[in-house]
Amino acid sequence: MARVTTKKLAATAATAAVAGAGVLAWSLVEAQWFVLRHLHLTGVVHDSPRPLRVLHLSDLHASRPGGRMGEFITSLVDEDYDLVVVTGDLLGDTSMEDDTVAMLAPLTASDIPGVVVLGSNDFHGPVAGNPLGYLAGPTSDGAAGVGEPLDTDRLVAGLAREGFTTLRNEVTTITTPKGEVVVSGVDDPHIGGPLPNANDIAPSARGIAHLGLVHSPYKAALDLLVGVGADLLLCGHTHGGQVRLPGIGALVTNSDLPPSQARGLSHHRNVPLHVSAGLGTSKYTPFRLLCRPEATLLTLLP
Repeated sequence: MARVTTKKLAATAATAAVAGAGVLAWSLVEAQWFVLRHLHLTGVVHDSPRPLRVLHLSDLHASRPGGRMGEFITSLVDEDYDLVVVTGDLLGDTSMEDDTVAMLAPLTASDIPGVVVLGSNDFHGPVAGNPLGYLAGPTSDGAAGVGEPLDTDRLVAGLAREGFTTLRNEVTTITTPKGEVVVSGVDDPHIGGPLPNANDIAPSARGIAHLGLVHSPYKAALDLLVGVGADLLLCGHTHGGQVRLPGIGALVTNSDLPPSQARGLSHHRNVPLHVSAGLGTSKYTPFRLLCRPEATLLTLLP
């Protein structure tokens, strides 16, 4: 009987190992299976009868030039959009500033404006660690920026040459084909440090919509943006959970949002909140499970 039991245990272990290897292999494939999602939102645009189309990208974590991600981003040029929004963690490795700018440049080549907020990984490079460590809960603020310093100024200057405005605890008005759009941008709260004063990000004029941007969807930052009148909140950072389970969804958000808001459209204090699952991953955790890398085209309606 003991021999039979041992054989059964060995067979079960072998089956589990094969299944685990299959899941791992698929998660590596899925991380390169890019998708463009479409969402329609009403009540965001005001003083205009026309829809505003916003292309939302996040979390490129670019660690090599071009590749499938670059091809996917270039393909988005064929879509009809009025504004490009990129919500942080553009960089994924050292010396990638110019290549990342080149990857995004086609999106604004036809004089379509772009706006960016930065994430912690746009200041410091990635650090190797336990690839499943994020399942233990949010990483600490101090651990968010311990890698090699990146040339953030070079990234921002390159983006500016390509028509992207980078917001750092400030507000601006951007002219789009559909009208003036007010955008408030907050620095990544995942790094730590105080949030800006509300006066620094509060608009002085009313546009057809007011967008509130922050990389990491921490509630305090979202509260701040709601308080200055944002009509729509746009974030990234969560990777949609990166690993999602059938019937459960995301296990973590790496912020203080609940896992149910790890990606897609929800609401925060009655204001629409869109959290992008992002396009990339850290080069040390290059997998996704039931969470395809994505960009989103949001059609905003009166």
